[in-house]
Amino acid sequence: MAKYLLLKHYRGAPAAVNDVPMDQWTPQEISAHVQYMNDFAARLEKSGEFVDGQALAPEGSWVRYDGEGRPPVTDGPFAETKDLIAGWMVIDVDSHERAVELAGELSAAPGAGGKPIHEWLEVRPFLSAKPSVTECTFK
Repeated sequence: MAKYLLLKHYRGAPAAVNDVPMDQWTPQEISAHVQYMNDFAARLEKSGEFVDGQALAPEGSWVRYDGEGRPPVTDGPFAETKDLIAGWMVIDVDSHERAVELAGELSAAPGAGGKPIHEWLEVRPFLSAKPSVTECTFK
């Protein structure tokens, strides 16, 4: 089995077919979307393929170490994750093909008007072993 991250984006991915921002959905449309996500996760729990998943709150900040005895630095000149990532699901499946199949199903969660979003999801495998020194060398 291999673990994959199914990453839902707010921005940065190609536009979805049903590209209405969630803040413009009705409460019923949001409830239907959340129910679809919960049902999807429950089905994967039964098959043993679900590891974890979370929606992310809009607030957050960047933090970095700024040297001995100095307080951490927050924020920066970068796009913030809170503006880019809506949530994620970790799955543990037999193959990349299965990960893609499940991402396709998740992409069909309902959105505005109850129609499937057909959003783009990023599918990223977890490293299965520690990378070697040569794999971490920047060129």
